[in-house]
Amino acid sequence: MRIRVFRVPSREASRHLARLSQRSRVLFDGEAAAVAARALAEIRRGGDRALARWRKKYDGEAAKLRGAAGSARPSAEFREAFERSRERLTAFHSLQRNDGARLRVAGSLIEERVLPLDSVGVYVPGGEAPYVSTALMTILPARIAGVLRIAVATPPAAWDDSVELRWAVRRLGVTEVYRMGGAHAIAALAVGTRSVPRVAKIVGPGNRFVTAAKRLVSGIVGIDGLAGPTEVAVFADDSADAERVAADLLAQAEHDVSAAAMLVTTSIRLAGLVRDSLARRLESLPTRARASRSLEAYGAIVVAGSVKDAVAYLEEFAPEHLGVQTRKSLEHARLFRRAGAVFAGEASSEVFGDYVAGTNHVLPTNATGRFASALSVRDFVRRMPVVSLSRRDGESLSAAAQVWARVEGLPGHGEAARLRAPEAGR
Repeated sequence: MRIRVFRVPSREASRHLARLSQRSRVLFDGEAAAVAARALAEIRRGGDRALARWRKKYDGEAAKLRGAAGSARPSAEFREAFERSRERLTAFHSLQRNDGARLRVAGSLIEERVLPLDSVGVYVPGGEAPYVSTALMTILPARIAGVLRIAVATPPAAWDDSVELRWAVRRLGVTEVYRMGGAHAIAALAVGTRSVPRVAKIVGPGNRFVTAAKRLVSGIVGIDGLAGPTEVAVFADDSADAERVAADLLAQAEHDVSAAAMLVTTSIRLAGLVRDSLARRLESLPTRARASRSLEAYGAIVVAGSVKDAVAYLEEFAPEHLGVQTRKSLEHARLFRRAGAVFAGEASSEVFGDYVAGTNHVLPTNATGRFASALSVRDFVRRMPVVSLSRRDGESLSAAAQVWARVEGLPGHGEAARLRAPEAGR
């Protein structure tokens, strides 16, 4: 296994960030976009009949669209782990609820109502494995928000082969499950068929075809974002444990050959120790083929001359996951603004964020942390302002509204405002 080692700032450092940004092309390529567009057009036109053709071609079957959870139970060990995660997620995500805002002024009431979405489609990927944790991370905040209808779509093999997934979905109170994956699943949820009623929003990560389809239907329905290849960066100084740092990098690299795992450190010594640990740990890692390709293509060990240089470089990267393992972990963690989620201190492995810490693991990738946030309860509500002006307040605002209308050349607006003026009579 060969991994890039370089200093920052440097030309090589800049080139590496450019290389990482190119990974998004894997998701937004012409093939995926064309498949998604064809799926949307055919299912919109042909409904269930077209969906059956797509399911037969891509899911391997056209029958048994709806999935039944059944009564099978996973191991007690898994049930205990699930409940521990659910409790932590519930405790944290419940804090994200709010009742909107109210303003009383001049006898008027202006308020913002916070309303749960009527329906949400949750996509649970299942290519490499059934991602039961993604079902938990997406369904639970929707439940807390009060979403009236939650529909799950997941590839048939993932649903049929995983007792854990079927049990978890049932445990979370979802009964509407569709055994379908890929672009056609997103299209069906977005436009609806007789068998698959459309939803208001679609959330959850997926492969490049799923992502291309979500991009295409955005505007027809809401989406949570466009998931790119996963990524982790660890910022560490000479106090960090090299074995733990290497393990955290490998935990992300094993996801996907397009995953990015990077160490940024102010310690040359730590850089060498981590490189050696990566090579040694890879030898016994069952997923070493995938992890090795990821590290060779997109991994890096970066030596920074100062904390300031390290922070600047990582802010430009804006990684999905950022570990901070320094003597002043929490203080240094607060220097960052763009990461999807920050894990401060050597005990705070990103892996805990994937499963049990209580935060959500659906996070912005591909530097979209510049403007996007982790999935939360807020993604499952909409806010609606309600304006109830008193007669006195309406009269006092009339003149200003008429001025605005004149400036913008909208006489109809001005007339509607004038009729609320005191001189317009009662």
